[in-house]
Amino acid sequence: MHNSIIKSMKQKKPQISQSYTPSEKEEFMCSKQIEYFKKVLTSWRNEIIQGSSSTIDHLKEESSNKPDSTDRATIESERSLELRTRDRERKLLSKINKALKKLEDGSYGYCEETMQPISIKRLVARPIATLSVEAQEMHEKSEKIYKEKEY
Repeated sequence: MHNSIIKSMKQKKPQISQSYTPSEKEEFMCSKQIEYFKKVLTSWRNEIIQGSSSTIDHLKEESSNKPDSTDRATIESERSLELRTRDRERKLLSKINKALKKLEDGSYGYCEETMQPISIKRLVARPIATLSVEAQEMHEKSEKIYKEKEY
């Protein structure tokens, strides 16, 4: 019984074309939109994972045993930049995984503060958005005020 439900759910997966872009005119988080965002997020995640693998390979290849101190400094600087980039991507990967979980549980696309739908335009531009534009602006204003009070 359980397997037949899973098979029927997989069979009802909507086919979306390469040119499809979600629209405000559609029902919010309809099956086409869910499939679109799942595809975008999964693709993004895979790109990051592939990039991190190439970074590891690159760091293994590069030798810091250069006789010239300028060459060593350049290599160390490049490594540092590459590692910082990968750290940012690691944090982004966490946000992408969170968005994919939200797609699975049905909470994707809704503002975490207001529980209202986030605009489709915002989600297309930033698929990992967790706040509506208004809630994000309020969050940023309060952060700015809080930082100013620290000084």
